[in-house]
Amino acid sequence: MQMNGRGLIFILLVLRISDPSYGQTSAGGRIATLEYGGGGDWYANPTALNNLARFASDQANTPVLPNPGSVPVGSPTLFSYDWVHLTGHGNITFTAQEAQNLRTYLQRGGFLHVDDNYGMDPYIRKALKSVWPQSEWVRLSASHPLFQGPFPFPKGLPKIHEHDGKAPEAWALYHGSRMVVLYTHECDLSDGWEDANVHNDPPAVRLQALRMGANILHFVFRGQTPYLP
Repeated sequence: MQMNGRGLIFILLVLRISDPSYGQTSAGGRIATLEYGGGGDWYANPTALNNLARFASDQANTPVLPNPGSVPVGSPTLFSYDWVHLTGHGNITFTAQEAQNLRTYLQRGGFLHVDDNYGMDPYIRKALKSVWPQSEWVRLSASHPLFQGPFPFPKGLPKIHEHDGKAPEAWALYHGSRMVVLYTHECDLSDGWEDANVHNDPPAVRLQALRMGANILHFVFRGQTPYLP
Protein backbone atom coordinates (compact mmCIF):
# COMPACT_ATOMS: atom_id res chain seq x y z
CA MET A 1 0.00 0.00 0.00
CA GLN A 2 1.37 3.39 -0.92
CA MET A 3 1.25 6.26 1.53
CA ASN A 4 1.78 9.94 0.96
CA GLY A 5 4.02 12.06 3.16
CA ARG A 6 1.15 13.59 5.14
CA GLY A 7 -0.21 10.16 6.08
CA LEU A 8 3.20 8.96 7.23
CA ILE A 9 3.66 12.03 9.43
CA PHE A 10 0.23 11.45 11.01
CA ILE A 11 1.08 7.82 11.85
CA LEU A 12 4.43 8.83 13.35
CA LEU A 13 2.72 11.41 15.52
CA VAL A 14 0.15 8.87 16.71
CA LEU A 15 2.89 6.38 17.60
CA ARG A 16 4.87 9.03 19.40
CA ILE A 17 2.06 10.45 21.51
CA SER A 18 0.85 6.99 22.56
CA ASP A 19 4.02 6.78 24.69
CA PRO A 20 3.72 8.70 28.01
CA SER A 21 7.36 9.82 27.66
CA TYR A 22 6.96 11.03 24.09
CA GLY A 23 8.47 14.45 24.76
CA GLN A 24 11.52 13.18 26.60
CA THR A 25 14.85 12.12 25.12
CA SER A 26 17.90 10.50 26.66
CA ALA A 27 19.33 14.02 27.04
CA GLY A 28 16.34 15.39 28.93
CA GLY A 29 12.73 16.53 28.76
CA ARG A 30 11.45 19.00 26.20
CA ILE A 31 9.67 22.16 27.32
CA ALA A 32 8.24 25.17 25.49
CA THR A 33 6.20 28.33 25.88
CA LEU A 34 2.62 28.00 24.63
CA GLU A 35 1.46 30.55 22.05
CA TYR A 36 -2.21 31.57 22.21
CA GLY A 37 -4.60 34.14 20.73
CA GLY A 38 -6.85 36.75 22.24
CA GLY A 39 -4.37 39.59 22.61
CA GLY A 40 -2.56 38.51 25.77
CA ASP A 41 1.22 38.60 25.81
CA TRP A 42 2.12 34.91 25.62
CA TYR A 43 5.69 36.02 24.87
CA ALA A 44 6.20 37.59 28.31
CA ASN A 45 9.29 36.48 30.26
CA PRO A 46 11.43 35.45 27.26
CA THR A 47 14.47 34.45 29.35
CA ALA A 48 12.53 32.45 31.94
CA LEU A 49 12.38 28.92 30.55
CA ASN A 50 16.02 28.70 29.52
CA ASN A 51 17.11 29.72 33.02
CA LEU A 52 14.71 27.23 34.57
CA ALA A 53 15.88 24.42 32.28
CA ARG A 54 19.49 25.07 33.24
CA PHE A 55 18.69 25.26 36.95
CA ALA A 56 16.60 22.07 36.98
CA SER A 57 19.31 20.18 35.10
CA ASP A 58 22.17 21.44 37.27
CA GLN A 59 20.55 21.69 40.70
CA ALA A 60 17.61 19.29 40.80
CA ASN A 61 18.85 16.22 38.90
CA THR A 62 16.06 16.75 36.37
CA PRO A 63 17.58 16.89 32.87
CA VAL A 64 15.83 19.39 30.61
CA LEU A 65 16.93 20.27 27.10
CA PRO A 66 18.27 23.84 26.81
CA ASN A 67 17.03 26.70 24.64
CA PRO A 68 13.27 26.09 24.88
CA GLY A 69 11.25 27.63 22.08
CA SER A 70 7.54 28.27 21.68
CA VAL A 71 4.72 26.29 20.12
CA PRO A 72 1.23 27.33 18.95
CA VAL A 73 -1.54 25.72 20.98
CA GLY A 74 -3.22 24.30 17.87
CA SER A 75 -0.08 22.89 16.24
CA PRO A 76 0.68 19.15 15.91
CA THR A 77 4.18 20.08 17.08
CA LEU A 78 2.68 20.46 20.56
CA PHE A 79 2.99 16.68 20.90
CA SER A 80 6.77 16.97 20.70
CA TYR A 81 6.83 18.46 24.20
CA ASP A 82 6.00 16.90 27.53
CA TRP A 83 5.71 20.19 29.47
CA VAL A 84 4.43 23.51 28.15
CA HIS A 85 4.25 26.83 29.96
CA LEU A 86 1.58 29.50 29.50
CA THR A 87 1.91 33.00 30.92
CA GLY A 88 0.86 36.59 30.25
CA HIS A 89 -1.21 39.46 31.64
CA GLY A 90 -4.40 39.66 29.61
CA ASN A 91 -6.94 37.93 27.43
CA ILE A 92 -6.60 34.31 26.31
CA THR A 93 -8.78 32.55 23.76
CA PHE A 94 -8.69 29.11 22.16
CA THR A 95 -10.50 28.19 18.97
CA ALA A 96 -12.44 24.93 18.98
CA GLN A 97 -9.57 23.25 17.12
CA GLU A 98 -6.99 24.62 19.56
CA ALA A 99 -9.01 23.50 22.57
CA GLN A 100 -9.35 20.00 21.11
CA ASN A 101 -5.63 19.84 20.32
CA LEU A 102 -4.69 20.88 23.85
CA ARG A 103 -7.24 18.45 25.35
CA THR A 104 -5.78 15.56 23.35
CA TYR A 105 -2.26 16.57 24.33
CA LEU A 106 -3.16 16.52 28.02
CA GLN A 107 -5.06 13.25 27.78
CA ARG A 108 -2.09 11.54 26.15
CA GLY A 109 0.50 12.47 28.73
CA GLY A 110 1.28 16.16 28.25
CA PHE A 111 1.39 18.73 31.05
CA LEU A 112 0.46 22.42 31.10
CA HIS A 113 1.81 24.89 33.63
CA VAL A 114 -0.10 28.18 33.71
CA ASP A 115 1.52 31.08 35.55
CA ASP A 116 -0.56 34.22 36.03
CA ASN A 117 1.74 37.13 35.27
CA TYR A 118 -0.90 39.30 36.98
CA GLY A 119 -4.26 39.98 35.34
CA MET A 120 -4.99 36.79 33.39
CA ASP A 121 -7.08 34.94 36.01
CA PRO A 122 -10.62 35.46 34.63
CA TYR A 123 -9.45 34.77 31.07
CA ILE A 124 -7.50 31.58 31.70
CA ARG A 125 -10.26 30.00 33.74
CA LYS A 126 -12.73 30.60 30.91
CA ALA A 127 -10.30 29.39 28.24
CA LEU A 128 -9.48 26.19 30.09
CA LYS A 129 -13.16 25.49 30.63
CA SER A 130 -13.36 24.99 26.86
CA VAL A 131 -10.49 22.49 27.10
CA TRP A 132 -11.53 20.60 30.23
CA PRO A 133 -15.26 21.35 30.66
CA GLN A 134 -16.16 18.60 33.13
CA SER A 135 -13.25 18.97 35.52
CA GLU A 136 -13.22 21.24 38.56
CA TRP A 137 -10.22 23.15 39.87
CA VAL A 138 -8.60 21.60 42.93
CA ARG A 139 -6.64 23.85 45.29
CA LEU A 140 -3.35 22.26 46.35
CA SER A 141 -2.39 22.30 50.00
CA ALA A 142 1.16 22.70 51.30
CA SER A 143 1.27 18.92 51.87
CA HIS A 144 1.14 18.22 48.12
CA PRO A 145 4.23 16.41 46.71
CA LEU A 146 4.98 19.46 44.54
CA PHE A 147 6.10 21.27 47.67
CA GLN A 148 8.09 18.43 49.24
CA GLY A 149 11.10 18.16 46.95
CA PRO A 150 13.68 18.22 45.66
CA PHE A 151 13.39 21.60 47.43
CA PRO A 152 11.00 21.76 50.41
CA PHE A 153 8.36 24.49 50.59
CA PRO A 154 6.63 23.82 53.92
CA LYS A 155 4.25 26.76 53.42
CA GLY A 156 3.42 25.89 49.82
CA LEU A 157 3.76 28.17 46.82
CA PRO A 158 6.19 31.09 47.38
CA LYS A 159 5.26 34.72 46.75
CA ILE A 160 7.64 36.22 44.18
CA HIS A 161 6.02 39.61 43.38
CA GLU A 162 3.53 41.35 45.65
CA HIS A 163 1.15 43.19 43.30
CA ASP A 164 -2.03 43.40 45.40
CA GLY A 165 -0.58 41.45 48.32
CA LYS A 166 -2.89 38.43 48.14
CA ALA A 167 -1.60 35.01 49.16
CA PRO A 168 -0.22 32.80 46.37
CA GLU A 169 -2.37 29.86 45.31
CA ALA A 170 -1.71 26.63 43.42
CA TRP A 171 -4.64 25.06 41.56
CA ALA A 172 -4.78 21.90 39.47
CA LEU A 173 -6.92 20.06 36.95
CA TYR A 174 -6.83 16.27 36.89
CA HIS A 175 -7.38 13.57 34.29
CA GLY A 176 -8.39 10.70 36.51
CA SER A 177 -5.74 10.68 39.24
CA ARG A 178 -3.08 12.39 37.09
CA MET A 179 -2.53 16.12 37.28
CA VAL A 180 -2.59 17.62 33.78
CA VAL A 181 -2.72 21.38 34.51
CA LEU A 182 -1.02 23.34 37.28
CA TYR A 183 -2.09 26.96 37.71
CA THR A 184 0.08 29.21 39.88
CA HIS A 185 -1.85 32.36 40.83
CA GLU A 186 -0.91 35.53 42.76
CA CYS A 187 2.69 34.40 42.62
CA ASP A 188 4.49 35.64 39.48
CA LEU A 189 6.64 32.54 39.58
CA SER A 190 8.04 32.82 36.06
CA ASP A 191 9.06 36.45 36.61
CA GLY A 192 11.50 35.03 39.11
CA TRP A 193 12.98 32.73 36.47
CA GLU A 194 13.99 35.62 34.23
CA ASP A 195 17.53 36.99 33.99
CA ALA A 196 18.47 38.67 37.26
CA ASN A 197 18.60 42.17 35.73
CA VAL A 198 15.06 42.04 34.31
CA HIS A 199 13.12 42.51 37.55
CA ASN A 200 16.03 43.06 39.96
CA ASP A 201 14.58 40.54 42.39
CA PRO A 202 16.71 39.85 45.49
CA PRO A 203 18.85 36.73 44.93
CA ALA A 204 16.98 34.83 47.66
CA VAL A 205 13.60 35.53 46.02
CA ARG A 206 14.84 34.53 42.59
CA LEU A 207 16.30 31.34 44.05
CA GLN A 208 12.93 30.50 45.59
CA ALA A 209 11.26 30.90 42.20
CA LEU A 210 13.80 28.69 40.43
CA ARG A 211 13.58 26.03 43.12
CA MET A 212 9.78 25.94 42.91
CA GLY A 213 9.97 25.71 39.14
CA ALA A 214 12.46 22.85 39.43
CA ASN A 215 10.05 21.07 41.77
CA ILE A 216 7.32 21.31 39.14
CA LEU A 217 9.55 19.86 36.43
CA HIS A 218 10.78 17.13 38.76
CA PHE A 219 7.20 16.22 39.61
CA VAL A 220 6.28 15.90 35.94
CA PHE A 221 9.45 14.37 34.48
CA ARG A 222 10.29 11.98 37.30
CA GLY A 223 6.81 10.52 37.29
CA GLN A 224 4.05 11.89 39.46
CA THR A 225 2.33 9.33 41.63
CA PRO A 226 -1.47 9.24 41.65
CA TYR A 227 -2.51 11.81 44.23
CA LEU A 228 -5.54 13.86 45.09
CA PRO A 229 -5.20 16.48 47.84
